[in-house]
Amino acid sequence: MFLPLHDTNPIRHVDFPFVTYGLMGLTILVFLIQSVLPPAAFDQATIDFGMIPIVVRDLYPQPVPWLPDWANLVTYAFLHADWLHLLSNMLFLWVFGDNIEDAFGHFKFLIFYLACAVLAALAHLLFNLDGNGPLIGASGAVAGVMGAYILLYPHARVFVLARIVWLIPLPVPAFWMLGFWIATQLFFVVMGSDEPVAWWAHLGGFAAGLVLAPLFKSRKVPLFGGR
Repeated sequence: MFLPLHDTNPIRHVDFPFVTYGLMGLTILVFLIQSVLPPAAFDQATIDFGMIPIVVRDLYPQPVPWLPDWANLVTYAFLHADWLHLLSNMLFLWVFGDNIEDAFGHFKFLIFYLACAVLAALAHLLFNLDGNGPLIGASGAVAGVMGAYILLYPHARVFVLARIVWLIPLPVPAFWMLGFWIATQLFFVVMGSDEPVAWWAHLGGFAAGLVLAPLFKSRKVPLFGGR
């Protein structure tokens, strides 16, 4: 229904959000490598490095013998199914990630991002204990960034491309934009959906961001600020 284009929330505490751009660059690089693989090798990469619940639970052997079972709780977040999957996640990370890196600092933001990826994967695993398909994509980690953003900058204006009658760029408070996003995820969890989307990973990542943000943020950054 809408896509974020940019926000009006300047960074104040870091000179340049290089971790955000570094994560984006690494994720795009991984997908470029994926995209030149033959279809069978592409699928095998998602099995090898995606998060498969029965593998993480040690009910099935790890496809990559040298990779610890827990490592897939991180590696899955750097794989994507197609260009649309990749670009949508990178767009959300680009809009919201720089401010969260600014609020946390570089190193803590990196740890936060990876922690949200792990917790999102665990949420997916919890509700798919016998799942044998690979979870891939950065959306759980990015959902954590969004959870932190709504807690720290609920009043910041986000320009979204909204489909009302035509596609129109509209400035809306982050609270409403991100609140609508999380409400959508809850709707599909409750009502059910045939779409191949890891709704529980989104919810788990968002909840992780809400919980971890007060612990990771700098003392100079208040909660519920960002007007």
